[in-house]
Amino acid sequence: MSRLERHPERHLVARIGWLRAAVLGANDGLVSTASLIVGVAAAQTSKSGILIAGVAGLVAGAMSMAAGEYVSVSSQSDTETADLERETAELKADPEAETEELAAIYRERGIDPATALAVARQLMANDALGAHARDELGISEHTTARPIQAALTSAGTFAIGALVPLIVVIVVPASGLVGLVSGSALAGLALLGWLGAKAGGAGAWKAVVRVTFWGALAMGLTAGIGRIFGTVV
Repeated sequence: MSRLERHPERHLVARIGWLRAAVLGANDGLVSTASLIVGVAAAQTSKSGILIAGVAGLVAGAMSMAAGEYVSVSSQSDTETADLERETAELKADPEAETEELAAIYRERGIDPATALAVARQLMANDALGAHARDELGISEHTTARPIQAALTSAGTFAIGALVPLIVVIVVPASGLVGLVSGSALAGLALLGWLGAKAGGAGAWKAVVRVTFWGALAMGLTAGIGRIFGTVV
């Protein structure tokens, strides 16, 4: 019998791994590439130069996101593996003490001592390591680290987010790039904030305001720097 057959109810927490990576990747791709383009455009660079900078930013950013996610999530996975190995050794060395440790966790949650001990013994008999992983270590199917999934999701969504300002560069005259790239990026960020909040079951408006504010700040700063250095150089 599959897990879904045993427990068919679907919870939004099941999305937390890929959703975090997807939202981070898409937002970073949109903000960083748009900011780069706005900064270069503000320095009065040619349209071809702006496009080259944007494409380079897309490729470098996607690879950076993939590598960063893989390394960071792999570190989390290594820690989880080490904790599980230590817990396995403790279960073999003193199962009775581990049963009492599990029962103590349930007592702290408000279960009476007799019931807590009975539940702990049943869980230990069925899947001792799984019970300790879930209730002592906080490791579950939904939150366990998946480095490859996180890396691919972040890189792919970064590239998708970066395509928005790049398309604007291709179709819009150089004279209107700063305003139109900024406007399209902010609209894209608002949409990403709304979609991410809906996918995670959270309130949409707070997420929309949060991502657009930081996106606008990033583009404003890079536009100012580009204009200053464009004037000086």
